[in-house]
Amino acid sequence: MPPMQQGSLAKQIARWTALAALFLVTLTPLVVIDGFFFPFITGKAFLFRILVEVAVAAWVVLAFLDKEYRPRFSWLGVAVFAFVAWMFIADLFAMNVSKAFWSNFERMEGWVLLIHLLGFFYAASAVLRVEKKWRTWFLASLGVAAIVSAHGILQQLGAMPIHQGSTRIDSSFGNSAYFAIYLLFNAFIALWLAFTEKRPWLTYTLVAFAALEALLIFLTETRGTVLGLLAGLIFVGGAFAFTGSKRARRYGAWGAAVVILLAGGLYVARDTAFVVGNDVLHRITSINLADGQTRFTIWHMAEEGVTQGPKQLVLGWGQEGFNYIFNQYYEPSLYAQEPWFDRAHNAFIDWLVAGGIPAFVLYLALFGSVTWLLWTKTELGKSERILLTAALIGYAVHNLFVFDNLYAYVYFFAFLAMVDSQVARPCEKFDAAPEVSDADGLAYVLPIAAALLLATIWFVNVRSMNTSSELITAISPSDPATQLAAFESLTKQSGYPGMQEVREQLVSFAANLAATQGTANASTTAAAVLLAVSEMGKQVAAYPEDARERLELASAYRAAGDSKDALAQVSAALALSPKKEAIWIEAGATEWDLHDFAAARTDFDTAYALGPEFTALASYAAAGEYAAGDAKAGDATLMKAFGTTTVDSDILAAGYFYGQDWSRLIALARLRATAPGVSAQDLFNAASAFYAAHDGADAIATLQKAAVLEPAAAQEVQAAIAQIRAGK
Repeated sequence: MPPMQQGSLAKQIARWTALAALFLVTLTPLVVIDGFFFPFITGKAFLFRILVEVAVAAWVVLAFLDKEYRPRFSWLGVAVFAFVAWMFIADLFAMNVSKAFWSNFERMEGWVLLIHLLGFFYAASAVLRVEKKWRTWFLASLGVAAIVSAHGILQQLGAMPIHQGSTRIDSSFGNSAYFAIYLLFNAFIALWLAFTEKRPWLTYTLVAFAALEALLIFLTETRGTVLGLLAGLIFVGGAFAFTGSKRARRYGAWGAAVVILLAGGLYVARDTAFVVGNDVLHRITSINLADGQTRFTIWHMAEEGVTQGPKQLVLGWGQEGFNYIFNQYYEPSLYAQEPWFDRAHNAFIDWLVAGGIPAFVLYLALFGSVTWLLWTKTELGKSERILLTAALIGYAVHNLFVFDNLYAYVYFFAFLAMVDSQVARPCEKFDAAPEVSDADGLAYVLPIAAALLLATIWFVNVRSMNTSSELITAISPSDPATQLAAFESLTKQSGYPGMQEVREQLVSFAANLAATQGTANASTTAAAVLLAVSEMGKQVAAYPEDARERLELASAYRAAGDSKDALAQVSAALALSPKKEAIWIEAGATEWDLHDFAAARTDFDTAYALGPEFTALASYAAAGEYAAGDAKAGDATLMKAFGTTTVDSDILAAGYFYGQDWSRLIALARLRATAPGVSAQDLFNAASAFYAAHDGADAIATLQKAAVLEPAAAQEVQAAIAQIRAGK
């Protein structure tokens, strides 16, 4: 008897609950919760986790009540389970076990995500197979994609703001690369469904939608995904050209040829005015080895980390462990890039880093087994197999250049589950177990499942959701005492996921108070700094080999005016990452605080020697030389790097000040005060330099000019002028 006609109340409750949860998963791309830390990430992830937990609980109840829903065997299922199981073992040996399992708010991954993806795989495979709802599920997903795509179109038209940058649309994902892979999956899903749709109007709609998704991929300017789209389309054309009917072969060959010619033509024309003048085309066609050098460098660092020893080859570094490789094997050529990389920007290498060679092989096995079974065991037609394979190819190419994200995982595991639902065979041991009666289902199975579900939701999600929400309260500008109270409340939850981010934000809050509040909130500032030192000290004690956290503790010490202990932490960070110029700069700045100008000069010179191609480092080296009283060496460094000794730089101004080189400090102040388009803040800074150089007349004149540009500060300016005239 079909499920809809069965009278079991317990079964109907579980059935509709499972279906509702699985279909609601398709809505997660729409979720953005501003009240959560990393609102584009956390809201989606928490909703996905909760829905999967509900779906799994309902599926387990169904499995007790009806053997049709029970797990089945397939080698694809074995590969999925083995991958998740191996990562559990690898994460147990991670450098930071807690982060390996729970991740952080910025990523929301870790083993917690993997176990939820495994649950999604089993529940979707069983429930959507029995209910024959796979096509409906993907159509529902396309319906949500239409809303998400409309958001992207409005961004492109300027009707809605772009969250990341100014030109690369990102829709409700807040990240153009995340949006791009979502579009890629939906483009091929739409084509797949179009080829099997019997209603002409819907067929044409799906094809048009696929074309729209492809266009939007280009507008995200995500080059790896564009390459994935092109690879998938070329595969589709080639596959039809070699395996289709006479008509299909002709269309396939022409289609592949058109894609190749268009892509090749654009690349050849990449230096023309038409392409260079178009932001989208210029970025996409700027793919070359030089642009990829940063990624090649990071991949090489990952290779060094994995081959460090037998443990790393077999177990990797655990999820979220790449930052340790980034510190230990840092390449100075990365100085101009973002300061911290937590991913290798290649999903395949990321899994090699996270779980060693076994994880890498198992991850490849997911692609290999699903493709093999798709072509050899499923009941899908040839065109369906071609288009689903194209989606997997596009996804794989995308993953060569970008790390993975939540909804890419959802689609990938949905593909795995759909194929598994077609090829898996019943297991005798599972089917042999008696079915639970409806009465027992209502009396025992449902209540127990509900209780376990609520406990899981609380433990896995609610606590972290509260932390994420409270952290927003703590960092939102308001009364400092209110913010401090929020941080104090958060630090009492020290065992919760996300505490690293809480502590880092606490250090930032305390340092900002110490720098800007003066005596206005002296007691609050002192309490915040003390709390920051204490909490970041706990973080470092727990994970002493994390250079980033050492520097965070150093920042807390500096906020407390404790430069000696700050320098000790910076030195410890240098021991962990000796080739990172930014840490040598931190060391030099801290030596300045201690008035050890000779040591600071050595630190700045070391940073410049590591990255001599970076003029910013030349400014630091010169500043160190000026502060140490060696103006001749400072001039030589600036001439070599800039071809002049007249360089506008805050760090040089500090070097002149510490070296009491008043003539150079005054010259720089005059340069800034007379620069075209000078701002009031620039004039205030210049006036401070004149005052430090004992040039009261120019300080007063510059302050008066600043007051004209910023009338609201006139009263403060007059007070400052009065102090200068009084010789204070």
